[in-house]
Amino acid sequence: MKQRRSNCEGSKAETVRLYAAGSLRAALTVVARAFEEKQPSARIELEFGASGLLRERIEKGELAHVFASADVSHPAKLTADGVTDSEVVVFARNELCALAREGLNVTPSTLLDTMLDPMVRVGTSTPKADPSGDYAFALFAKADTIRRGAKAILEGKALQLTGGPTSSKAPAGINQYAWVMSGAKADLFVTYCTNARLAASELPELKIVNIPPELKIVADYGLVVLENAPPAAVEFARFILRDEGQSILTSYGFGRGDPPDD
Repeated sequence: MKQRRSNCEGSKAETVRLYAAGSLRAALTVVARAFEEKQPSARIELEFGASGLLRERIEKGELAHVFASADVSHPAKLTADGVTDSEVVVFARNELCALAREGLNVTPSTLLDTMLDPMVRVGTSTPKADPSGDYAFALFAKADTIRRGAKAILEGKALQLTGGPTSSKAPAGINQYAWVMSGAKADLFVTYCTNARLAASELPELKIVNIPPELKIVADYGLVVLENAPPAAVEFARFILRDEGQSILTSYGFGRGDPPDD
């Protein structure tokens, strides 16, 4: 991972501020603690949220050293706009699943029909603010190649329940998607498979429905080190990309990222 030489080099105890997608909360919290054990002089401060909103906060001047986004486009925009000259690296991958309420009869083969059913409320995150919403809408676009008109129907009925600047948030310690589904805000929610598994572990009556191959969407997660980051931030980014960090991410259901170039 290439990074401009930091003017913080030579310092001892270093604080690294990580801004990361909300879907990474559980996994990267463990990664951060594992890194701190190996680097006792480093402390990782964690800030999680919708990737697009985090990117906007960084653009407005908030201090972040490492940005771990649920897509590549948000960190790439920071590079394009000169916020950093560090390259964006794909460090993890994810897929979409559907999270169904108790009693909703749906399988992968009937998923599209179920989503198109006028009586079924379909929840998503908020496009542009949160990549999860963009990926869900990409799924809707794929659906149009199978069922003409599906894209317009699904985009029109989608309830954008999470990830936006004014979206309601679950109480502390409660999974956002379990909370949304327990509140009967949607019958079916299209989200990352990693989110769906965490929600179902908290609310076992929820059903996880795999996306059929013809609608499958793969999410590439992008990592970038920001301008004037301390040396520990570069080391932390490398730790995420290397075997120990990757093993933790895969244990939470993420696919492996691209191998580091050093």
